[in-house]
Parts: sequence; C-alpha cells; structure tokens
Amino acid sequence: MSEAVEKVLAVLDRMGAPHALAPRLVSALGPQPAAELDANPWLLLRLPEVTIEQADYCARRHLGGAARPDDPRRLGALVGHTLRTAARRGHTAIEEKRLTTVVGQLGVADPRAALEAAVAADEIALFESGDEADDDFDFEEGGVPEVPDLPDPERHYAPYDVGHAEQRLGEQLLRLIGGSEPIMDPMTAAETLEAATSEHGLAISESTREAVLTATMRPVTVVHHGPGDQAEAARTLLCLTGIARESQVGIAVVAPTAQTAAAVNADLDRLLVAEGEPPVRAVSLAALLAGGPASAGIVVLCESMSLGVARMADLTSVCVDDAHLVLLADPDQAPSATPGRVVVDVAASRTAHVAVVADDAEPSPVAKLARAVAEGDWTEVEAPDREVVRVPAASSEEAAHRVTQLVTDSIPRALGIGSDQVQVVTCREDGPAGARALNAACKERLNPGPGAHGGFDVGDRVVLTAEGTGYGPGDTGYLRAVSEGAVIELADGTTVTVTDPSALRPGWAVSVAVAHGSRWPAVVAVFPPQVPVSRPQVYTALTRTTRHVSVVDATEGALETGVRETLAPDRTTRLALILRAG
Repeated sequence: MSEAVEKVLAVLDRMGAPHALAPRLVSALGPQPAAELDANPWLLLRLPEVTIEQADYCARRHLGGAARPDDPRRLGALVGHTLRTAARRGHTAIEEKRLTTVVGQLGVADPRAALEAAVAADEIALFESGDEADDDFDFEEGGVPEVPDLPDPERHYAPYDVGHAEQRLGEQLLRLIGGSEPIMDPMTAAETLEAATSEHGLAISESTREAVLTATMRPVTVVHHGPGDQAEAARTLLCLTGIARESQVGIAVVAPTAQTAAAVNADLDRLLVAEGEPPVRAVSLAALLAGGPASAGIVVLCESMSLGVARMADLTSVCVDDAHLVLLADPDQAPSATPGRVVVDVAASRTAHVAVVADDAEPSPVAKLARAVAEGDWTEVEAPDREVVRVPAASSEEAAHRVTQLVTDSIPRALGIGSDQVQVVTCREDGPAGARALNAACKERLNPGPGAHGGFDVGDRVVLTAEGTGYGPGDTGYLRAVSEGAVIELADGTTVTVTDPSALRPGWAVSVAVAHGSRWPAVVAVFPPQVPVSRPQVYTALTRTTRHVSVVDATEGALETGVRETLAPDRTTRLALILRAG
C-alpha cells in the first residue's frame, strides 16, 4: 500500500467513509489527495459512486457544525458533480440557464453563487461565446454609426478537463483548416487516382472516387460509410496512399484500437492477396501517439465515431500544420463512450467537407441486417454460411449458458473461428448475462486459475481501460507474463507493459461502449432481459464483427421495440460553435 493511500485512509476513517474509496481518490485528487480531502470532504463527489447524501454525511462527521449547506466548498462540489454526471452521459458542456435549473433542483438556494464557487475552485470551467457584430451597419445622418445591439454571450460550463479538451480540439481543427492547401490540383489528383486504381486492379464507385478527390482538395473531410463497406474503405486507403506517394506527403492510417488496426490490415491483405505487402499499414492511435508528431500529409482515422473530444484532440495535436485529416465514420453507430460527438459536430459546423464511400457490391448478411436496423427494423436475413445466427433465450441464466457454448464450442467448431477471435459484447455490466458474470464463465472454461496476479493469470484475456505507452482504452489482448508490470500481447501482435493494475479488466466479455471502435472476426452480441435497448446500440454491436455475429436475445421482444423506437439521446457540446466562431 502506498503512502498516499495510507494518508487518504486516515482521512476516510475520520469521515466514516469506506476504505475501498481510497485508491480511486488518490487517482482523482492529484498530488496531495489526503490534504485536499481533509480540507474539503465534499471532494468525495469526485467519485461517481458517492451520492450527495453520503458526501454530506461524511462532511458532517468530519467538520461538525462547520458543515453548512451553503458552504462554498459544498456548492462547488455539487456543481462539479452535476457536470461530471452529465459528462458520463456524453455531454461536454451545459448552458448556464439549464445548469442553474438543475443545481437549483438539488436544493441550492443561490445556483449562480454555486457556479461562481465551482469556477473559483477549478472544479469546472466557464466558456463564453457570442455572435460577432455585422460590419455592414447602417449609418445615421452625420456619419455616426448606429451600434447594433449584440446578444448576450452564451455561457457554457464544463468539467475542467472535458471543457479544455474540447476547446483544444476545436483550436487544433481550426489550425488544420486554416493551414492546409490542396495536395494536388484537381486534374493531377484525378490522373493520380486513375493510376492508383489501375496499379492494383481496383474498381471503385463514383461516390468513392469523389470522396478521395475531396480529401485531396480539402484540409478536413468527414467520409461517411455504411455497414459492409470495409472493402471499399480499404480501396479508398489504397487510392489515398497512391496520391500521398505521388505527391510525396506521406500517409498515416490510424485506428482507435490495435484490434481494429489488425482488421483494417486484414482488409488490405485480402485486396492485394497476390501483391505481397500492401503499401500502407494501419496503426493504433496509441502507437501513433507514442511515436510523437506525425509527419504524414494525409492522416486517415478509421472508426471515427468512437472517439470523444479528448482522444480526438490528442490525434489532431500531433498532425502537422499542412496535414489533411480524413475521418472515416459510420453515422448510424452509437456516439462515443466518452464525452463529445466529434464527427457530428465537425460535419454540422460546415467548416469541413462531407463525402461518402459506397460499395456497389452485394452486401453481406451482417450488412443487410445492420442496414435494416439503421432504418428502424429488425428483419430475418438469409445467411447460407451462418454469418448471422439468432439464439433465443428465456432468461439471463440461459443467455449466459448459450454464450459460453458459442464461444467455447459452436463458433470454433462450425465456423473455424477460434475462441481467441470471438468477442462477447453485452448490453450491461452486472447481472447473470452481464460482462462480469460472462467473463467469469469464460475464464472458467478457457483459462481456469486462481488469479495469482491481482485476480489474473497468464493466458487471461484482458481489456485495457486507460492509456499508456503503446496502448489505449478499449485495446484487448492476452496476459503473457508478469514482471515489472503486466506484459500484454495486443491483437496486432505488439506487446506492451502495463504497470497500473487498475488499467486491466477481464476481456472475454465487454460492454457495447467498450467494444465501440473495435472489430473482431466473430462477435456474440448479448441482449439480456429488462435492459433498455436502443437502435444505435444494437447497430454498433452488430457492426463490431468482420465475419460472423451470433445474437443472443433474451429480451422477449424488447430488442425489436428498441430498434424501432429508441434513438440515442442528444448531447450538448460546444465543438460546432468553436469551429464556426473560428
């Protein structure tokens, strides 16, 4: 136990708070966590599992009569807690009037004073913006201009780290938009594109051709695609590589996780099966960031819908000034698990261009089902090679039993896809068919052991929940050794060392949010009973696979209802406003 944890434990004892909170408080409160908590017991609200009532109780135990409802420390912590709760739902910022209403509903007599206290304590950040005056005002007699009435500036509040990440992302995108020139003139770009398709014997659709030319001309381009368009996306990458090579600007193809980088590279290999090594290889975002600034003149991000403002800000920050950024995105996917809706905001800002990659080939059964879901319909599709299998279950317990059967026996035996290439994606963390229970069941069947290394054994499948050198949130791999840290082999064959044990979770089964941004050869999508189901959630689960999906359905009809009726909740963000303000 570290000295910092011991000191926090002493403070928690005086508050009557559980010892289990200590390690997380050390991570949440910075370099002097015990001193911070001792001075302000309401900082317990930095942890999402602590309620306001519990924090007030601990504050009264710690401060006695000095713990007042209008204490500025309490007011600031309440506002911070409110905004962090909103951030967990995807919002990056909340407008002032709406925030004061919510804070007032918590029993705060003067919400504006609470907001001021939160800003003063650096719990939250304040951002102001307003429309600029029109230069073409009317002139009155005598040549004196009539100054127009300007609207009050919009005031948004955000968690300190989230708000500044979104601001940084906006500034970096504006840097790229303002500093990039076309890579080639239109005629040269069209000729180079023709040469690239001829070189590799590629046939691309007209919309894909326009998308490639747009990305060559414009500094930031959002390129939409649908389910089953992976092969056309790979052809797009080869075309852009030809343009980058001819213009000598270089290209970087980036994926949110190592497993998606491996999937993209497999798509490229299939296209060029007779030509040896493809001229471009995808790398994970973590691997790119570990290498420092990216010198490439074209940077393509796959699975862009999965990145929130913080990780997207990291990517744009390493792009050189004249780089062209291409965001490949499937707009029907769920929004990112972290705050923001970057792709939507970039497109809505009208500061970037939007194009479409479309494959003219017959869609696969998985793509057909996903397209139906995107339109609000669940339909049975013909799957002669068992690309899609629906497995009904009468209960959570039966669903869990079906999952272990599929992972350990049915899919490997019937399809030749090994258990190590099958990912379970479920809609909840808890319960008999949640990620925790399914991970325990899969471990018992696939790698039983005592959990000798902090609950893990060598050979366990893990998912990473934090970022470090060479890895990022959502990466899955296998624990290969334990020495100075946990040695993890990622899906792309690289190995990384994870020194923070809290960054590891069992990885045979993950939530849809964790799976977003990654793709595997086979996916078992689990929908337990009495769990709210939405259209984007189902669509995202289905499209995590490259070959096969088994849908374990214990919802008794709620799956179809959710697809038909429930969309993703809207998010409040500032990115489009930042970009438009320029």
